[in-house]
Amino acid sequence: MKTRILLIVLISHSVFSIAQNKKWTLKECVDYALKNNISVQKSELEIESSKIDISNAKGNFLPNLSANASHSWRTGLNPNIDNVNVISTNQSTSIGVNSNVTLYDGMRNIKQLHRSNLNLLSKQYQLDDMKDNISLNVCNAFLQIVFNKESLKALQEQYNLSKKEVARTKELVNAGSKPKGDLLEIEATLADQEKAIIDMENNILISKLSLFNLLVLEDFDQFEISDDTYELIPNNITSNSPQDIFKKSLTVRNDIKLSELAIEIAENDIKISKGAYLPTLNGSFGFNTTYINPNNFNWTNLLTQFRDNRGFSYGLGLSIPIFNRFQTRNAVKKSKLQLEQAKLDLEQSKFNLRDKVYQAFNDTKGALKTYEASQKALEARTLAYEYAKQKFEVGALDSFTFNQSKTRYVNAETDLIKAKYDYIFKLKVLEFYFGVPINL
Repeated sequence: MKTRILLIVLISHSVFSIAQNKKWTLKECVDYALKNNISVQKSELEIESSKIDISNAKGNFLPNLSANASHSWRTGLNPNIDNVNVISTNQSTSIGVNSNVTLYDGMRNIKQLHRSNLNLLSKQYQLDDMKDNISLNVCNAFLQIVFNKESLKALQEQYNLSKKEVARTKELVNAGSKPKGDLLEIEATLADQEKAIIDMENNILISKLSLFNLLVLEDFDQFEISDDTYELIPNNITSNSPQDIFKKSLTVRNDIKLSELAIEIAENDIKISKGAYLPTLNGSFGFNTTYINPNNFNWTNLLTQFRDNRGFSYGLGLSIPIFNRFQTRNAVKKSKLQLEQAKLDLEQSKFNLRDKVYQAFNDTKGALKTYEASQKALEARTLAYEYAKQKFEVGALDSFTFNQSKTRYVNAETDLIKAKYDYIFKLKVLEFYFGVPINL
């Protein structure tokens, strides 16, 4: 028994440790955000509501059916079998069934069903567009953390090198090979680097909090992303012209599909409004029977009366609109205005998309050039730093000039990291407009 309890405790501890040590990949972050985002969940509920609207629209083609029943008592003077008026109580029971069906309503039922289907598709496009934006936001927040962590790593490496330089300079100062001012200058640089590390650690916390909030998680202290390094993979998307990318985006972007669908909905609404000009034809059916019991209840008499007193009614009802205070005419006019508005919205959406695509294209090419320039700058700053370090170690360079060279080298290293992840994100944005799923 003790062994079993110990085993359960060990397993529970292992599971808890695994949960604590979980590190999120970008794909896991995106998938989790799309599943748990409150706005996404609300949009999914709207889709379910639209499905119910479709069911209601289909139900309008069916007849309704209702049953009715009543039982009454009447007390007063009533003739008996001898034709003598006596005070008595008579009971009567009535039951019936009624049904009505719309046979023709100017095709409005058909158009309303079509509108319900279009509305469902519209809600789906809205959800997909929302998911696209959430995916981009998660990707941006994720890459910001990666950038900050790599920057911290570079700062820590430089900090460790500076500590070694402080120790070496102390030895040279104690030996009289260097003035104490060189040591103070390097120690000041070390303090600046320590502050930069603290600032970057704070930036990591802030960027983690941003992603944490996007994911709607609960335990911030245990939240960590994977420590994978992301290298630049050759990509030829910029070999396409921005106009080609724009044309492609017109076929894949959900906001464009949504605007195009709004035009179709508006056109259908005009047909629904015009249907009010046409007559409406309804069919009806009714069944009714009664039972009158002047004295005592009798099952045989009940069934006989129900059979003999039954009656049926059926008919057609035609309603022809003649004048309804211009309501139909004005409804048609408003529907036409909404159609024109939808067309303008589509043109505006296309204009905005073209602007975003061209901006993303230029941003991507510019970010790549910045990255390539940062690579060259780091190579040059590395050589300059190594040369300055050699001169400083033999006393041929003062500490101030050496620290300037080192600072430029550290800045070049940080600039390269920043340029790298700035290019990765801008590339993902451009791919996003081209219809490529977001992934690293």
